[in-house]
This record gives sequence, structure tokens and C-alpha cells, in this order.
Amino acid sequence: MPATVTPEQLPPEPITQPAEAAPAGVPGRRPATRTEVLLSVVPGLGHLVRGEWVPGMILLLLWGFTLSLAFLTRAKIAAIFTARRLPVDALVAVVTLAVTALLLWGWAFRDLATRSRRPRRMHGDSQWSIAARHFRKNRLAIAGLVVMLLLYLVTLVTPLIAPFDPAEQGNIILSRYLAPSLQHLMGTDKFGRDIFSRVLYGARISLSIGFIAVGISITLGTLIGAFAGYFGGIVDSILMRFTDMMLSFPRLVLLIVVIALFEPSIYIVVIVLGLTGWMGTARLVRGEVLSLREREFVQAARALGMGDWRIIFRHVIPNTMAPVIVSATLGIGQTILTEASLSFLGLGVQAPTPSWGNMVADGRDALINAWWIATFPGIAIVLTVVAFNLLGDGLRDALDPRLRT
Repeated sequence: MPATVTPEQLPPEPITQPAEAAPAGVPGRRPATRTEVLLSVVPGLGHLVRGEWVPGMILLLLWGFTLSLAFLTRAKIAAIFTARRLPVDALVAVVTLAVTALLLWGWAFRDLATRSRRPRRMHGDSQWSIAARHFRKNRLAIAGLVVMLLLYLVTLVTPLIAPFDPAEQGNIILSRYLAPSLQHLMGTDKFGRDIFSRVLYGARISLSIGFIAVGISITLGTLIGAFAGYFGGIVDSILMRFTDMMLSFPRLVLLIVVIALFEPSIYIVVIVLGLTGWMGTARLVRGEVLSLREREFVQAARALGMGDWRIIFRHVIPNTMAPVIVSATLGIGQTILTEASLSFLGLGVQAPTPSWGNMVADGRDALINAWWIATFPGIAIVLTVVAFNLLGDGLRDALDPRLRT
């Protein structure tokens, strides 16, 4: 029979100290120190101190570019506000410069606020957050995004950067066909116009045409594809046969015929490009909607008594946005190329308004003696199209679960 043990004979329990509470902040990340807070006054320095080299260098370079641009163009900025009538594009450039500086400063302090606040309750990741995490791992896509943002930023602040009027003609005898120099960074053309200024102002035209035309085509293609896929039957047959008919015409030939019937202008080019580029998006959206209309959430919406139009715009179209965004990103680069082709043929943007296409056309007769006239706008076209294609490929890989690695 085992001996009984009284409570007095048990060994004393060890005295345990209460565990210290973990510091507030994001789990797994060190809270920001006072030195890092002070260094974050200059965007990028705080990230560099923490060893975050890529965001730190990007922030520091963008901050330096913004301050340098504001300092070098201080005379132009002062002249804008002292003028009796404020030019709209110049005012937009100044506002853009100020907003960019504020955004960079806010981005520098965002990480500090994230480190200092209490951890939020953990929730499951959404598909968009998962796609964003995969997109950030693609360095080529990030490079394309940075180039695209810089291009649009440059187009907005062009009145401050451009040293000359793009349509200003100098002394044709003394200033025509000047090679690149410190005074004219990209040389001059046969009329003595500064190529650098014309490339900057041409970026505004080409990028605006690409953005607006793709916006028109994406909107039209999404609506037609959603209606055809959701309603089916005769509606699907009519809309898809019309789409097939539009696809049967070569787009460039159709553009040339339509623009030749009217007087070429920027508005005609934008409308025609937008109305002839929606077919691929329509077919893509139709295929997605054919699958979505049989899903449980659409059937539940019908059971609740929602109308077809509300289901389409509230539930169906938002769930097709992932392929539509990819199609739009890839379409902007293709539209810029098409506009450049039309301008090269003389059917796009007309002189003296600069665009990259008509600038390449102006330099085709002097490729040997004045190579810079066509080379620099050609490089701008290539750089822009490659940036949009890299961005589109990265978005496709991030938004499609089958392509994620």
C-alpha cells in the first residue's frame, strides 16, 4: 500500500514572474525609434536606416527630384502666380508638384504610424491583397509601374520642365539641325524647334490619347460582353456576331478609312481609336460572365428579387475587373503605337501640335544628317510601350491564380 503524502510534504511551487507585455505595433516588426522618426522628416532616410534599401532609395530619389525641380523652376513658378491670367496647364503643374511632395512625405511617415499603432485583429487575406503581394515580388512589373508613374508625372509638370515653346521657331539659318548640346539637350529640327520640349509636350498628347481611348474601349467592351454573357440567347448572338464583324476588318485599314473621311484632329483620333478597340475586351468579359452567371451568389441575388440590371452592375461586372484591368494596361501601349503609326502617316495629330508619331515622321528625311529628330521620340515610344507591357504582364501573373509562382 503506497504511503500517503500530505499537502505540507509537497515541494513549494516555483514563483513565476508575469510575462512582459509585447510592445505595441505590428507583430514581428520593431517599433520605430526616436532617431528614425527624426530621420523620416527627409523621405527615404528612415527606410535606409532600417535597411530597407529599395523603398528608401526610391523615396530619396523622388524627393530629391521634386525639390530640385521646385528649386530650378522657382522663377517660372513665381511668374505663374504674378501673371494677370493664370495658365491652366502651368497651374496644374504647380499643384502636381506640391501634391507629389506631400504624398512622398506622407509615405515616409506611413510606415512609422504602422509600427506605432496597436496590432489589428487578424482577418483572412482577400484576393486583391494576395494579388498585390505577388505583384510586389515581380521586379520587372514594379519597374514598369515606376516608369509609367514617372511618365505621367512628367506630363503634368511639363510646363515647368520644358525650356522652350514646342511650336516656337528660331532663326532657321542659325538654329536648324543643331546637334544635342547643353542649350538644346536633344537638338533642333529643320524649323529650329527644340526637340526636348517637343518630346515632353508630345508625351502629353500620346499618353492622353492612349489613356482616354482605352477608357472608351474598355467601357464599351465591358458593357457589351456583360450583356451578351448574362442574357444569352438572341442578345448574345446579335452582339457577338457584330463583334466578329468588327474583328474581321483590319484595324489600321479601318482607322485610315474613317479618319480620311473627316478632318484629322485629336478628338477624331481618340474617338476612332476608342470605338475600334473594344472587341477583345468584349469577348474576354463575355467568357467570364458565362461562368459567373451560374455561381451561387448570382442565384442568391435572383432569389432575393434583384433585377437583372442590378445584378449585372452590382455583382457580375465587379467580379470581371481582374482581366479587364490587365487588358486595359496592355491596351494603352498598343494604342500609343497605333496613334504613332497614324501620326507617322499624316492621319493623326496634325502639325504644329507635337506627338511622338509626327516627330518621327519629321525626322525620316534626315536620318543620316540629323538622327536625333527621329531617334529621341522613337526611344520614348519604345520605353513607354515596354513599361506598359511589363506592367500588364505583372498584373496578369498576379491576378491569375494559375500563373502565380
